[in-house]
Amino acid sequence: MSVHRVRGVVAFHETDASGLYHYTNALKWAENAEHVLYRSVGLPVASFPRRTVRASFERPLADGAEYVVELRVEALGNTSITYGWRILEAEHVAVSGAHTVVHLDDSGKPGRVPDVLRAVLRDLMDDPA
Repeated sequence: MSVHRVRGVVAFHETDASGLYHYTNALKWAENAEHVLYRSVGLPVASFPRRTVRASFERPLADGAEYVVELRVEALGNTSITYGWRILEAEHVAVSGAHTVVHLDDSGKPGRVPDVLRAVLRDLMDDPA
């Protein structure tokens, strides 16, 4: 299994009055990692709306903190993908979570996940069998 990684730095505007990142940004960082993956194979990001989202917040990140989002595939269905992800600061898990997306075809209805993406996703699967 491989992991898709995207690096980032907590921006000041992503913090709240405490000086720590606002929790909603973790969801955006995970989503950004997913979008980088879609763009790498030439697919539009708007074709994959959310169905479910969950997250567990383990430790805060401050303005200027460097982080890495690790994205993997927990499940690959006919029309849906469940991603598991972690946001790390150094070797420490700051946030872990998962979300499921549904691929929409050109008519806006659930459609088969494109083969070009399936090939990449299989490498990111926990258990590709």
